[in-house]
Amino acid sequence: MGVRGHDVDEGAILLLGGRSEMGLEIVERLAAGRVVILAARRSGDLDAQQSRLEQAGATAVHRVEFDADDVASHQPLLEKIAADHGRFGVAIPAFGVLGDQARAERDPAAAVAVVQTDYVAQVSVLTTLANLLRAQGSGQLVVFSSVAGFRVRRANYVYGSTKAGLDGFASGLADALHGSGVRLLLIRCGFVIGAMTEGMDPAPFSSTPDQVAQAVVTGLRRRTACVWVPGLLRGVYLVARFVPRAIWRRLPR
Repeated sequence: MGVRGHDVDEGAILLLGGRSEMGLEIVERLAAGRVVILAARRSGDLDAQQSRLEQAGATAVHRVEFDADDVASHQPLLEKIAADHGRFGVAIPAFGVLGDQARAERDPAAAVAVVQTDYVAQVSVLTTLANLLRAQGSGQLVVFSSVAGFRVRRANYVYGSTKAGLDGFASGLADALHGSGVRLLLIRCGFVIGAMTEGMDPAPFSSTPDQVAQAVVTGLRRRTACVWVPGLLRGVYLVARFVPRAIWRRLPR
């Protein structure tokens, strides 16, 4: 079991966030000959997503009810999915919210809600998944960080802080998984044009869900540890670390 040449690890594909544009683009590229599990709220309404993945060649598509904010449910749910569907090849937590920065600055509950979904829930899910994959001796995890967390900006610091925390957690988890047979792929995206950012002006060096998915699949096949999307953002943000704070705090989203 494990690697087939330049393919990803053998086993089912798990997408946590079954409506995610980026997640579905990735799974569509991996689905042929695989079992796929779509986990989301209102899982009964995933007909279009299931049909899409069946057309991509999935041998079966299963839906399960998943609430990212119900942290207590994560471990029993993921353990049941593993028991029902066998080993995982790739697990992709692709849920999250941007939140409303202005509201979060006024309302502590709004700020905490963003942190709950984008950081606390991710830590819960990733810890459980890491333990399950360790037990099976293989598997790949995809973690969506963001350039927003590489150096947090005043304009979106609540969201950015969650990505900074997640980036650090995932980097440490990747080191903890070294030698276990489990690989973690950390994705540092720039602005992604899609449903989550609808109505917002695209930032420089934007990408699409399709471009992100292609980079993720390439990273999985190459066993890469970290991928920036687009790649040139790596250099941009290495330089950004040295921008004086007085200038950095005035930068827009």
